[in-house]
Amino acid sequence: MARADKATAVADIAEQFKASTATVITEYRGLSVANLAELRRSLAGSATYAVAKNTLIKRAASEAGIEGLDELFVGPTAIAFVSGEAVDAAKAIKTFAKDHKALVIKGGYMDGHPLTVAEVEHIADLESREVLLAKLAGAMKANLSKAAALFNEPASQVARLAAALQEKRALAEPAAPAEAPAETPPETTE
Repeated sequence: MARADKATAVADIAEQFKASTATVITEYRGLSVANLAELRRSLAGSATYAVAKNTLIKRAASEAGIEGLDELFVGPTAIAFVSGEAVDAAKAIKTFAKDHKALVIKGGYMDGHPLTVAEVEHIADLESREVLLAKLAGAMKANLSKAAALFNEPASQVARLAAALQEKRALAEPAAPAEAPAETPPETTE
């Protein structure tokens, strides 16, 4: 590779590092070109998968301000540059690695911090953003319903109390007695 080509490759990889929300670093030793194409298809929309020389990746990471990944750039290395949801990309890579034992997850980088293999796998095990938001909305709706019922409860208690009081008064007061005839003065005979 000519020096100008290397400089261009480093600049391209550095730009991908900067533009991505996360990266997953893998070893692809033993995968065929067809396998790599299949992996790229499974990542479509959430990440791009690039194979590059370790020295170029190290320089690009350094240019992008990414540190702590140098020990991962050993052996045949490929990087998934995540542009969408990190969960979706990590899930696709983990699923592919399960089916193709030759693909090995080495680690990753997200939110300014290097990720271990366990952390990448944990991210892959998370539910998607949409599912988590739906669960949060459901929990909030349930709590709001409980709060509305709690606020309505005193008013309904007052209404029940008033109805019970009215019923009690109705039972306590005997029916009004029929009007007694007016007393007539006794008749005097003369």
